[in-house]
Amino acid sequence: MSPNAEQHIADFRAFNRFYTRQIGVLNEGLLKSPYSLAEARVLLELAQRKTTSASDLAADLGLDAGYLSRILQKFRKLGFVDQINSEADRRRSLLTITDEGAAAFAVLDRDSHDLIGEMIDHINPAETDRLIDAMKTITGILDPERTCKAPFVLRDHQPGDMGWVTHRQGYLYWQEYGWDNTFEALVGGITAKFIDDFDPVWERCWIAERNGEIIGSVFIVKQSRKVAKLRLLYVEPKARGLGLGRTLVEECIRFARGKGYKTLTLWTNDCLDAARQIYVDQGFKLTAEEKHHSFGVDLIGQNWDLEL
Repeated sequence: MSPNAEQHIADFRAFNRFYTRQIGVLNEGLLKSPYSLAEARVLLELAQRKTTSASDLAADLGLDAGYLSRILQKFRKLGFVDQINSEADRRRSLLTITDEGAAAFAVLDRDSHDLIGEMIDHINPAETDRLIDAMKTITGILDPERTCKAPFVLRDHQPGDMGWVTHRQGYLYWQEYGWDNTFEALVGGITAKFIDDFDPVWERCWIAERNGEIIGSVFIVKQSRKVAKLRLLYVEPKARGLGLGRTLVEECIRFARGKGYKTLTLWTNDCLDAARQIYVDQGFKLTAEEKHHSFGVDLIGQNWDLEL
């Protein structure tokens, strides 16, 4: 466990207590209804799935089979659910929600909608965006497989992006490699120069987003009429493994070739293994390397070129 694990656990539990109180989970009935949180969730799944099996429900919701059986028994008595035989396998029974069950869910759904509306109604739009982004962050960290299924999109840079890129690269390279804030200063200088001298005909920045969140970026700048330079490739840790880094480099190569550049060049350090492997796979050749002390650590800088 990390040195701060106990504090992290305490903070996590404090948030759970706060949020369950906010949404009324601790009340005898969720949303002042006669149903517990688990019962409301089962009703929601039945309404959305139309037909399902008890075993699938138990597995997907992480509910004990016996507990789910008691919930379903209650719903049968209330006339909320019917049991039918599967057409594909007569030995297997399926659950389907009745009109009465759908009506009960509609009331819960409306009350939940109204409750959330009341909770965020007094919050200004910018703070609401922050709140939703934080919820997406929690989901992404605790359920990365679900989040990774979402596609990423590439867009041009817009106001605010340069500050974000500088902040994230400064933070990530400190966290992962121990580089000090002189690296952040270097990135800030590069992004500032990119904005000041931006030539939209010969230069480009790609910002990668997923679910509205920036997860990576790369730049091409004009070094000369024949040489373009790839700069500041980075991918957020949560987005690694999606092929995003490779996609960003391929976009740079495609752009450089389309503009008639003869060479695409870049400078990196040998410790950046994942990025270096992408460059090798795309046909870049190592042209020079040199030991240097920068950003508070000893490094080996490398120049790579791709003949276009």
